[in-house]
Amino acid sequence: MARQLRQWVAEPVACAYLPDEQATLEYRLLLDVSGDELDVLLELGWRRFGPAYFRPACSACSECVPLRIPVDRFRMSKQQRRVWNKVQDRLEVVEQSPQIDEQRLQLYRRWHVAQGQKRDWPSDNMDRTDYYHQFAFPHPCGRELSYWDHSPASGPSPRLVGIAITDVTPSALSAVYTYYDPEYAKLSLGTASVLFQLQRARDTGRDWLYLGYRVSGCPSSEYKHRFQPHQLLTYSAASAQTQWEDVAGRWSKA
Repeated sequence: MARQLRQWVAEPVACAYLPDEQATLEYRLLLDVSGDELDVLLELGWRRFGPAYFRPACSACSECVPLRIPVDRFRMSKQQRRVWNKVQDRLEVVEQSPQIDEQRLQLYRRWHVAQGQKRDWPSDNMDRTDYYHQFAFPHPCGRELSYWDHSPASGPSPRLVGIAITDVTPSALSAVYTYYDPEYAKLSLGTASVLFQLQRARDTGRDWLYLGYRVSGCPSSEYKHRFQPHQLLTYSAASAQTQWEDVAGRWSKA
């Protein structure tokens, strides 16, 4: 059974997604969260990094909307099919508990630098301790999907080109964080990673793939809307006054 160590609402800060907005997050610090309990939290719009669970609590903005894909009804678009055809035979997917090594740290840093140049992200000097607490903190649902290029372009041995940190619950997969080699940008590895996770969910009989928050007006979030059909979490007028308490919202078609 989950143990809550702390619950708080953070002070407003500059929003990382919408530069003209202020962002506030509600946090819970939880240990011993089971797969069934994480299912409930995802249903209510919570996300997690390590032992920290969070959801938006912004008073002046409601653009961060939880999005999930019904696995059995998802159909690839023509563009997604082209991405899938390029990667499904080229990349090997290895699933295991999250790992920490210099190879992964260097890959993350290269990816983040490239995103900083492309989207003006702030610098991130992630070290092993940071990586552990964000991506590899022990959790029964925490999994790592690593993507390895086995083509001649990778050289004499397979090359690690991407990592997807994913939670696997009894009813869903939840895409926690994905990063990849910027040299492989032409393979659209962000899209490919979602497709691999959808395949994993389908193969194991899961109902949903959670993609975090769709943020209208944020370029780095736009790709999520392209996975159709999907559902968004909305709140009824009756629950709007207490929407940051554990009042179940209603998932509806976008």
